[in-house]
Amino acid sequence: MNGTETEETHVHVLEDGTVITHTHGEHGHKHSHAQTKAVLNRLSRAIGHLESIRRMVEDGRDCSEVLIQLSAVKSAINNTGKIILQDHIEHCIVDAVEHGDKEAIKELERAIDRFMK
Repeated sequence: MNGTETEETHVHVLEDGTVITHTHGEHGHKHSHAQTKAVLNRLSRAIGHLESIRRMVEDGRDCSEVLIQLSAVKSAINNTGKIILQDHIEHCIVDAVEHGDKEAIKELERAIDRFMK
């Protein structure tokens, strides 16, 4: 954010009903990174794969086949998360450390905790 922007609060409601509220504070950058296009491509592929799994279920395909395909999507999502995490550390966290933004580190810890569940 630049000096003229205001701090924006984000509210996320998780599947279990947990509400997470956070701000990104003024850590001096926008969230565009080197891996954005690769992440978007991976997410698009995972979405397409998940839609094909939905069709498998609708068509009454074997449960073992569905589980194997779900495992592939889960792995793809986890690998995408790792890319986002690496990019976040290399850009946002490095910037936050340089600017003494301890809240960004706490946010990273919370995000990692949620990602690992």
